[in-house]
Amino acid sequence: MTWTILVLVVGILLFLFGGMMLPKGDAKKPAIKNVMLHKSIKLIAIILISGSICRLYMPYYLTKVNPIIVQEMVNGMQAQQQAEKNKQIRKIVRSEGDKMMADAPVLGNKDAKKTIYVWTDFSCPYCRRVHSELYRVLQERDDVRVVVKNFSIHGPLSDGPARAVIAAKLQSPEKAAQLTDMLMSREFYKPEDMKDQSQIAAKVEANVMKMAQEVGLDVEQLKKDMKGEVVARELQNVRELAQTFEINGTPFLIINEKSFPGAIPYSQITEALDE
Repeated sequence: MTWTILVLVVGILLFLFGGMMLPKGDAKKPAIKNVMLHKSIKLIAIILISGSICRLYMPYYLTKVNPIIVQEMVNGMQAQQQAEKNKQIRKIVRSEGDKMMADAPVLGNKDAKKTIYVWTDFSCPYCRRVHSELYRVLQERDDVRVVVKNFSIHGPLSDGPARAVIAAKLQSPEKAAQLTDMLMSREFYKPEDMKDQSQIAAKVEANVMKMAQEVGLDVEQLKKDMKGEVVARELQNVRELAQTFEINGTPFLIINEKSFPGAIPYSQITEALDE
């Protein structure tokens, strides 16, 4: 701003007094050279004044007179960034789709033509909301499958359930899907469990094991598998992809190779599936 005002002052001074810098000649018959120099100085002054005024007025115009332009610029920039991000996502999904699905729980028809990837956390209320929307989609369609990428970001409230559903797939993909639905629709810890921070992980795991037993899983084998290589590999894959896709929170969905952050509703999910 200071430099703009300084340039404006210089432009005004040049316009008013620039001619005084030229050598004096015959006033009645000024030299052509002097005339051209005088016009050049005037032109430079006008350019400096016009540019400075535009620069000074533009912020006022964009913020006070017509702020919608700023919003349109931001929207355009975001759309461009989203298009670039979707391009990257499309490339990775096509090249690494099998790896992304290999160890992850899969809901719905495992041979479906349409795939939804969801980065989710069992302790996240927004993830639970979007899970119910996804469940509705799966109930109505058999051409869709949901690959659950358990993004364990809330410590002991997230880690145990995430490891359990990944390990459950080693015993039965169907039971892993059942356990996922159960953990998303029922509470696996109580408010009083939060009082003793040192015991949260143990209490959460105990509750998760009860649900695992309810769906027919071998609990002792499940506990062993939760500490195994497959679970570690899947959690690492989840984190690496989250970093690549710049996922900062949950839920985050990829539908038809396009990203959708946040708890999007059923209508938006189906619209994205049918594009």
